[in-house]
Amino acid sequence: MTPRLRRLLVGAAAMTGVLMVLGVYTAASGAGLTCAGRWPFCDGFLGLFPANWGSFIEWFHRLVAMITGFVILGTTVLAWREGVAARIRYALVVATVILPFQIVLGALTVTEYEWIILTAHYVVATSIFTAVAAAASWGVIDRGVSHLRETVTVAALGMPVLVLLAPHSFVSFGPTTQAIYYTVGLTTYAALIAATLWGRTTRAREKHSSRLTLLTAPASVIVVALLIMGRQVYGPALELVHLGGTVVAAVLVVTAAVLVRNTQSTQRVPVNDAD
Repeated sequence: MTPRLRRLLVGAAAMTGVLMVLGVYTAASGAGLTCAGRWPFCDGFLGLFPANWGSFIEWFHRLVAMITGFVILGTTVLAWREGVAARIRYALVVATVILPFQIVLGALTVTEYEWIILTAHYVVATSIFTAVAAAASWGVIDRGVSHLRETVTVAALGMPVLVLLAPHSFVSFGPTTQAIYYTVGLTTYAALIAATLWGRTTRAREKHSSRLTLLTAPASVIVVALLIMGRQVYGPALELVHLGGTVVAAVLVVTAAVLVRNTQSTQRVPVNDAD
């Protein structure tokens, strides 16, 4: 794999995450209903540019979405041209194939704006992010570098923030809070994806890796479920369920961080043979 493709893989995953956060902020701030509800046009000059700050947010989200789509498509084409590992190529194909569905759902969120469409839009976005993040993780491991301990530590640091910012539990869940929550949440989720895949792939996995995967895999599933349902949390019961799920995920991730730390510390202990 060339360095250019590896950079594209990481960049595509990062851009997809940024796009998702922009989408959350756009919807939470009500900017998704600006541009006079027109798609793909806007309400400014020639219907191509924004007329005010709200429509600029919507317009900018569309612009980033277009650029990100082309980056994912270009990365997929390059991966096939280079003939990299099949798992990377097929993960990118999955992301590319469902891109058109995301475009259609993006248009419907502007013209229809129903909760089921908004949820479907985020589910498909999460699927694209998962596929690209997995491809990026495999791209790094194919280089022989995993940084497993650092990755699990990133996930562990993100969990307290997710607990603190859990929807409507401790702070107001406004647009800015949602943007921070999803930035941290997607970073944590990507770290858990990488840790799970690296734990299953690397040869440093002998006896501890299976236990690590049993912690990070369910934690990643819980975190992504929390992110998907996060903006649909209304009422004390759902708030409590969401907060409880976050705490469970936090326990799993912290346990994984302790396991990795103890395992690597043990591996570094020198063994002195008796004379």
